[in-house]
Amino acid sequence: MSAVEAKLAELGLTLPEVVPPLASYQPAVQSGPYVYTAGQLPMVEGKLPVTGKVGAEVTPEEAKDLARTCALNALAAVKSVVGDLDRIARVVKVVGFVASASDFTGQPGVVNGASELLGQVLGDKGVHARSAVGVAVLPLDAPVEVEIQVELAP
Repeated sequence: MSAVEAKLAELGLTLPEVVPPLASYQPAVQSGPYVYTAGQLPMVEGKLPVTGKVGAEVTPEEAKDLARTCALNALAAVKSVVGDLDRIARVVKVVGFVASASDFTGQPGVVNGASELLGQVLGDKGVHARSAVGVAVLPLDAPVEVEIQVELAP
């Protein structure tokens, strides 16, 4: 078990299976020392636990938890490419998309779910640049989607 997975276990979490692609793409690809994930939905055992817009059908607190699930799915996608999450030198960038009600402006707080998880699991290696974007709709009516880019240790 990698140190990263041991830390997940310490937090009461397990790395899920990689979410299969919903269309024509790969969950993650490596280019040089970087791994880029596709946008990860908050799928749990093949299903979305909640659907709808944040600020309408979904509370910001629920969405923050879903962003955390997205980050776990992103780590699983990274592992599927590199084999060992201990190879992560740092998370470089996180991009979070939040399906938002027209008057919802709390996207950064929602995407904190992903950022906080990466920090808890990876420590200083999890500190990253980030964008949190409100959108009209996401695939499958998901409330949130997160993608990450990581740099690998040489």
